[in-house]
Amino acid sequence: MTSVASSPESERGSPRWQALLELLSSMRFAISLLTVICIASVIGTVLKQNEPASNYVNQFGPFWAEFFAAMKLNSVYSAWWFLLILAFLVLSTSLCIARNTPKILADLKTYKENIREQSLKAFHHKAEGTLHETPEAAANRLGALLATGGWKVKLQSRETPQGTGWMLAAKAGAANKLGYIAAHSAIVLVCVGGLLDGDLIVRAQMWFGGKAVYSGGGLIADVPAQHRLSERNPAFRGNLMVAEDTASATAILSQSSGILLQELPFAIELKKFIVEYYSTGMPKLFASDIVIHDKATGEKKEARVEVNHPVSFKGIEIYQSSFDDGGSSVKLQAVPMTAATRAFDVDGTVGGSTELTNGPEKMSLEFTGLRVINVENMSGNGPQGQGVDVRKVDLRSAIDQRMGAGHKTTQTKELRNVGPSVSYKLRDAAGQAREYNNYMLPVDAGDGVPVFLLGMRASPAEPYRYLRPPADENDKLDGFVRLRAALADPALRERAVQRYARKAVDPKRPELTQQLAGSAARALGLFAGQEEVKGKKVAGLQALADFLEANVPEAERARAGEMFVRILNGALLDLDAVAREQAGAKPLPADKVQGFMSQAVLALSDAPFYPAPMTFLLKDFKQVQASVFQVARAPGKNVVYLGCFFLILGVFAMLYVRERRLWVWLAPQAKQPSEGTQVTLALSSNRKTMDMDREFDQLSARLLGRPEKNQ
Repeated sequence: MTSVASSPESERGSPRWQALLELLSSMRFAISLLTVICIASVIGTVLKQNEPASNYVNQFGPFWAEFFAAMKLNSVYSAWWFLLILAFLVLSTSLCIARNTPKILADLKTYKENIREQSLKAFHHKAEGTLHETPEAAANRLGALLATGGWKVKLQSRETPQGTGWMLAAKAGAANKLGYIAAHSAIVLVCVGGLLDGDLIVRAQMWFGGKAVYSGGGLIADVPAQHRLSERNPAFRGNLMVAEDTASATAILSQSSGILLQELPFAIELKKFIVEYYSTGMPKLFASDIVIHDKATGEKKEARVEVNHPVSFKGIEIYQSSFDDGGSSVKLQAVPMTAATRAFDVDGTVGGSTELTNGPEKMSLEFTGLRVINVENMSGNGPQGQGVDVRKVDLRSAIDQRMGAGHKTTQTKELRNVGPSVSYKLRDAAGQAREYNNYMLPVDAGDGVPVFLLGMRASPAEPYRYLRPPADENDKLDGFVRLRAALADPALRERAVQRYARKAVDPKRPELTQQLAGSAARALGLFAGQEEVKGKKVAGLQALADFLEANVPEAERARAGEMFVRILNGALLDLDAVAREQAGAKPLPADKVQGFMSQAVLALSDAPFYPAPMTFLLKDFKQVQASVFQVARAPGKNVVYLGCFFLILGVFAMLYVRERRLWVWLAPQAKQPSEGTQVTLALSSNRKTMDMDREFDQLSARLLGRPEKNQ
């Protein structure tokens, strides 16, 4: 006999591989992976995914933006580490199934009928009794009785000193262990389906197929082929924007560092986009009437795509995702915030831009959006109740935020449509831009005075803050612009001061006239920002407040403040009259004087915080709608559905199905075997519950002929 010596490497390698397999197939490893996946999913839900890098910089700062990019937190579900964790979870769960399934299947086939009689007496649920029939007859009768109750039964005869005995072994609830297999298989199926429908296939084409992310600009038609995916791509999910009366056959797949273009086997033509609104401003219906043009056959298929009602064509699902502007044409009136230059018109297209000059300074005007319907929340906290803005845009709250030293309105209004609005960006030569949002029509914000809402924000992360200049008697901005220009003119301020002093003081007291003229000149100068207060120039009502704080004792500030404001209002009223006379305009109607001037004071105080040299008002527009579709080829969808079905079955089986095993030992009487049978029965289950106690009592009563216990 020859012996073969094994190498030390093989002796050491086998335990190592076995330990690795034990680790990968262990429950602790799988739970750890699931924990990491849950944490990553929370991050992916809270943090917006696949946004432009500038958005993260604006919202979180450069440090966190770089951290998110380095850790791929801005694209969690396509990150290499997330896909690797999913792959390990599939491997771990598959190994667990492979290791335990043969044991489970083998256990399902066994009845464990070889258990000893003495072992039955160690069970928690056990009972003994006597039957007046032979063991064989009792075994056949009890077996048939259990079979009618859904039990699977197996009989075994045994020889005893008293004669032949019978062991009856029965089992029920085997689906409990099958639920274990179904639940674990569901995890594998869901993960595999997720990997198939995720970015794994797209990533594989980038790794092995020579495809690369495109980060440049320009037209889609000019993008090179290495940035385009084939029509035969088995799995993808992208967006497609189509304007009315146009067609497109190229979807955009957003990536963390750019985009990929997905060619479709068909083109989608948008005939009409339909949107309907509730009275609250919430969209009631998104729908697109489309025509699908098959590239291969030339077939045309008309269809309607609605939210939650996709259209399927050649294995690709077309979903209604959202809507956008399709290149609406707008006509804006550039209104200088001072009267230094005249107003002029600017034509443009949403999504386009035009160049402007402000003396030596060059600016770029970028048309970013047109909104035709604006149902806004104009309500306050009054007794009439609050309106609810379903779009989470509270215009009333936004315009109540002070641009500078303006005041807050408190009257209650309800939701209403305030008309169209246009948004744009003014970008300077250095590339810095501010975003603006102006409403086309004057809006009554609750003060009884129509005002123009001129919104401004420095970054997309900030809400708009609104300057509210009043509309003049002609519902234009000219009156406010003229008054602001006059406030900046020293000569006109002097004329207004003298005119105010002459009107307010008796001509017989010239000394008082000069005193009042000096106070009015000081008030207008402070309000215009022409005088220094506390070593710096401050304009508006804040300048008056700083002046009083610096020069008037605290006990006299309230009275002095009231006097200063009264003088300021009177001087501004005469300043408006002087400016109108110089421009050849008619005097302000008497019924509009108080409202216009009250709102003008607040707007003039806030105007220094509106840095734009001009504002652009919407004069006319021609809206062009565009529909945004999500197109997806998802081969893993059915796999995920199957996994969900298995998961439901598995969880139900494990939670609501109890595995039970019953043994009944039937032996002849020790003293007189021919007169009866001694019965010992025992019941076991994978879960101890009150239902098990009740079931055992019922079984004992049926099998032993005892009265059932009262529960």
